[in-house]
Amino acid sequence: MTFPNTAVLYLRTYQKTPDKMKYVIVTPGGTVQYDVPIMKVQAYSLDDIFEKGLLMLIPFYIFSHEKGFPEYNSNEQKLAELKAEYQKILERLDELEQQGVIGAFDKRTIIELSGDVVKEIAQKYENVQKGVGDMMSGALIETSARTILNQGIKQGISETKKQTALRMLKMGKLTIEEIAECSELSVAEVEQLAGLQTV
Repeated sequence: MTFPNTAVLYLRTYQKTPDKMKYVIVTPGGTVQYDVPIMKVQAYSLDDIFEKGLLMLIPFYIFSHEKGFPEYNSNEQKLAELKAEYQKILERLDELEQQGVIGAFDKRTIIELSGDVVKEIAQKYENVQKGVGDMMSGALIETSARTILNQGIKQGISETKKQTALRMLKMGKLTIEEIAECSELSVAEVEQLAGLQTV
């Protein structure tokens, strides 16, 4: 039996938090133990998270700011700095999506989870919740709107290609294959349109 690599993720860490733990397995043939590394969210900067591809840590990144919540809540400038940091996260996620590193679903999930975590741990800090939480909610709405827009564009392009093919079929001067090439539709799609036209 092969055991997978394991690690323990700590969202909050203190001075006494160790760097590793022991994993002990008791078997009929004896006891086996090995070290399990501890990942501490607060030890990772934003650059670390993006450079190492640890995007699963983004929703928990707010834990590294938890001690500053009272100040963020009462100081507009500090809150603006926190919001700017989260704006940068959204921009970097957009870049990764445009580069094809992550999909729209992955990006949406990260943003949604980030908003949920902020809402949960900043319950006592209304300005932090509104500032960062509303920003993440706005990004979700924008992501959904962009998805709908892209779907609409694709549907519009597809419909335009079909209309072009139908006009060519009516003219009757080109073969099915030639119409498919000119309209950027498949031969099967043009044949289907030709069949509909003769019905």
